[in-house]
Amino acid sequence: MGTVIMHNVVSVDGFIADTNDDVGPLHDWYFSGDTPITEGGDQQYDHSSVGSGFQVSRASAEYVRPMWESIGTIVMGRHFFDLMNGWEGNQPAGDHVVVVSHRPKPEGWHPEASFHFVDDVRAAIDKAQELAGERVVAVSAGEVGGQILTAGLVDEVAMDVVPVVFGSGKRYFGSIDGQHLLEDPHVVIQGDRVLHLRFKVRR
Repeated sequence: MGTVIMHNVVSVDGFIADTNDDVGPLHDWYFSGDTPITEGGDQQYDHSSVGSGFQVSRASAEYVRPMWESIGTIVMGRHFFDLMNGWEGNQPAGDHVVVVSHRPKPEGWHPEASFHFVDDVRAAIDKAQELAGERVVAVSAGEVGGQILTAGLVDEVAMDVVPVVFGSGKRYFGSIDGQHLLEDPHVVIQGDRVLHLRFKVRR
């Protein structure tokens, strides 16, 4: 099975959004460089909301591009799905998405999109790995990500740390309880206005 990597962009003090789900400047680095992450400019969904594609620094592109290409399945929570309306069925990476939710897929919602709704985090990872095969399962950080980490199902933690302090908001690890040890970072890459870090979870 492929590696399960918990990932998100995060403030220095550990938040992925403010209390109103506003990411503020956290994603600015995705659109302020001169090197595209994805080939071509034919994205069907504007992930920037301002009409521009992903353009990052060269250092970030050399890290992010192969990481995104390795993703087979994204796992996300229902809150994130509802907030983004599932990117209208056009996720930024991977071929499949598994949504952890006690509610089914909205009736008639993009039937062509490979989105699967599962009501348990363990079942979600099982389904994601089945769909991904040997490719990476990327777990969106937040409440569901923290639950998956607590269940011992995360292999690595990846953080794109942006130099901003939020003070309060939605935590990268959600409302996780208890201590979880990580190894020393095996990836440390400085981009423009972002620091890319990856840690293996200590078993």
